[in-house]
Amino acid sequence: MFVHNFNPILFDFGIIAIRWYSLAYIFGIILGLSYGKYLIKKFYFQQNVKIHHLDDFLIWIVIGIILGGRTGYVLFYNLQFYLENPLDIFKIWTGGMSFHGGMLGIIIATVFYVKKNNISFWLLTDILACVAPIGLFFGRIANFINGELIGKPTDIAWSVIFPLHDNLPRHPSQLYEALLEGVVLFVMINFIFRKKNRIVGLSSFLFLFLYSLFRIFAEFFREPDQHIGYIFPNISLGMILSLITIMLSLIILIKINKNDFKKNN
Repeated sequence: MFVHNFNPILFDFGIIAIRWYSLAYIFGIILGLSYGKYLIKKFYFQQNVKIHHLDDFLIWIVIGIILGGRTGYVLFYNLQFYLENPLDIFKIWTGGMSFHGGMLGIIIATVFYVKKNNISFWLLTDILACVAPIGLFFGRIANFINGELIGKPTDIAWSVIFPLHDNLPRHPSQLYEALLEGVVLFVMINFIFRKKNRIVGLSSFLFLFLYSLFRIFAEFFREPDQHIGYIFPNISLGMILSLITIMLSLIILIKINKNDFKKNN
């Protein structure tokens, strides 16, 4: 059993504070960008997506993540609160980002970017699928440090007590998600991407499909948001959004099976 006593603020300079949550996004984006460039250099030498495209796309990614993630959280998870406290919408440093909203923000940003630069949408999203688990890993670690998205009570040996919530030992569900959505998903997606006869779009499909499955599994160990609870018996909002994402991924799979995507030899 472990007692959670982490401070969400790494350094506090009075006027400005450096939070683990912010650092998670910064490190996730920096490492993801570096790894994405490596993948493009090694596997995309005959494709129209180049390293400089990823540099140019960085600001689009940041805007998509922040606007999409925050908007998704406001609309899906706490709309009533933000209607009553609209200025709090801009306090993203305190937490409150939706993965599904951030994903939608990135998809919209990608659509506009590829049209502007005349490059392949699916080639670019396959790269994003390979690097996204890096950001997810750091994000879930930050969730754990913040003591948010806590797990359900349990008596397992590796349980964690979050004193700011109560004194009950709980599943460290944030770490489960860091392992599944970060480490395991990264290994599986990149294994498929590196295959010689990989199919364009397959990595994008697998990311959406596997992330959603892992998220649904992790939700069984995670407390639902107190102000929302379960939408249906034992069915959380995160599960419902992930089921929608699974359906979206299956649409991509259907296109792959219809040979709408060409093999990348």
